[in-house]
Amino acid sequence: MPIVKAFGARHAIEGMVVVADAGMLSATSLRELDEAGLGFIVGSRQTTAPLDLASHYRWHGEAFTDGQVIDTLTPKHRRARPENDPQHKAEPVWTKGTHPGSWRAVWAYSGKRFARDNRTLNAQEARARAVIDGEKSARTPRFVRTSGAHKTLDETALARARQVAGLKGYVTNIPATVISPRQVISSYHDLWHVEQSFRMSKTDLQARPIFARTREAIEAHLTSCSPPWRSRGPFRTAPASRSAKVLRELRPLRSATVEINGHTRT
Repeated sequence: MPIVKAFGARHAIEGMVVVADAGMLSATSLRELDEAGLGFIVGSRQTTAPLDLASHYRWHGEAFTDGQVIDTLTPKHRRARPENDPQHKAEPVWTKGTHPGSWRAVWAYSGKRFARDNRTLNAQEARARAVIDGEKSARTPRFVRTSGAHKTLDETALARARQVAGLKGYVTNIPATVISPRQVISSYHDLWHVEQSFRMSKTDLQARPIFARTREAIEAHLTSCSPPWRSRGPFRTAPASRSAKVLRELRPLRSATVEINGHTRT
């Protein structure tokens, strides 16, 4: 929160929406963002799908169509009583006033995601069975239930995981009258720019590990990484081979003469 508030104050931003992955999905973080008058869009954990989509499962079973989007509710706290009543076929429309104990949840189903999730689950099930049969000696993998020295396949957990395969959830405090479900999903998908920046700073620029020990040396190291990181824009649309070639050509250089706006600097 201090970083978000400082960023807003520095750039004189009145309204702001924070987009983050599921790692930020904690009740405290979301409550603080909401109390500060900030919007948020965060990824939801797949394990919450059966609770959020209880009405869908009751009225439509486990069937989904490729690209299907469901706009519903999710409890603010794990132990809170769900405000989404499975007895009602229609999904509730979230507003802050009518559902004080919930956030808005958007769930999307993808056929490609289902195929990928299913392949992963098949591999995990095969690994679990191999450990149970003694064919592999490894640390206890997923879907293996251990009772003393006896190991069995956790059929319940496996069935629950297959039930939510192909689903991806998003949690937000922005009502549907302001942003549509598709816009929620699109905003979240823009996070790839952040991931790309992280990869560039950690690998191409070798921003870490930092072997310096004094504050000045650490700041100098990070400062030297900042200009090329800020110039990453032209490389976003460039082929990977082109950006790799530029880095390969520049890496041996220790000095250069640069002309900017008619001024020459060495």
